[in-house]
Amino acid sequence: MKKVLLLGSTGSIGTQALEVVAASAQLQVVGLAAGAGWELAVEQAREHGVPTIALADDRAAERARESWSGRVLSGEDGVTELIATSGADLVLNGIVGAAGLASTVVALTEGIDVALANKESLVVGGELVMALSEATGARLLPVDSEHSALHQLVGREAPGTVEKLVLTASGGPFRGREDLSGVSVEDALAHPTWRMGGRITIDSATLMNKGFEAIEAHHLFAVSYERIDVVVHPQSLVHSLIHLNDGSSLAHLGYPDMRVPISYALHFPERADVDVPQLDLAAAGELTFEAPDPATFACLRLALEAGETGGTAPCVLNAADEVAVAAFLDGRIPFTGIAAVIERVLEEMPAQPVTHFEDLFATDIEARQRSEDQVRGLTPA
Repeated sequence: MKKVLLLGSTGSIGTQALEVVAASAQLQVVGLAAGAGWELAVEQAREHGVPTIALADDRAAERARESWSGRVLSGEDGVTELIATSGADLVLNGIVGAAGLASTVVALTEGIDVALANKESLVVGGELVMALSEATGARLLPVDSEHSALHQLVGREAPGTVEKLVLTASGGPFRGREDLSGVSVEDALAHPTWRMGGRITIDSATLMNKGFEAIEAHHLFAVSYERIDVVVHPQSLVHSLIHLNDGSSLAHLGYPDMRVPISYALHFPERADVDVPQLDLAAAGELTFEAPDPATFACLRLALEAGETGGTAPCVLNAADEVAVAAFLDGRIPFTGIAAVIERVLEEMPAQPVTHFEDLFATDIEARQRSEDQVRGLTPA
């Protein structure tokens, strides 16, 4: 029986992970962590027989203690304590945003394998996180559908045979558009394929999410950026592919359902049944591909440039994106303002070398402050 700790249990990834665990005789949830959603966290704990939960929000933790007899930890220290004391064999980090980096660091430091749905852990702290994983021997198992696909494809090939990684993107709700002015929040949240939270859905609409995934792939698979391509594939049936040295290519296909990569990461190195239909290519009819448009979707260009630059640049990129996306969702800036805020903050904060996680935390704080300043200078369309 593999003992699993779920971080971000009340989010989209966390709730789908609980579905996977409930259907498996090989998995047991030993702890849950969430932000402020205490009611759902307590409900999940009761349903799955979880003895301990942690809530990052202190007030939420107080409310949970009033309504539940189980153990409730609170604040960031509570989440850290849960990771260190839960006895988990695997931590699924489904926390959204840079806030998830600290939990990844704690788990790896404890020598616990991490099923990583928090891509910011590698976007913000990739070099240090990968070094920590190597030092402790704790594995990073990707949960993103694209990286899960690459993990399965690359892992079967001998060193030196993989020439290029190709990440596929649905293109989001604005594929093919050349003018993104006037885009509403409702339009941007209408993702054509995936069921995700607000921030990730907006990042998919701007293609920032695909830029983040390129940075993540760079670190996970130790591949240079010139060997990573992005291709738009609106059907979202090919999750990623690799080009090999003999001229052939291998692809990972399947219907878009996050339970599949979640199950792969939680059960690794085994495979388990998932209640998802097999792909019917005849019914699908066609698979189409096109190049992304970095001129219209400036966030993709900014992400790739930040990844190439390295140092603190990806940290600045992520912090500015988090602030700008939140401002757009709140109606404070237009959709096109997201890229504008990010680009200006990157210009204001030239990349610096990173030697310690504290460098990243300080950079994150400064970038957020500068981003808020930029937001105040913009007005909604």
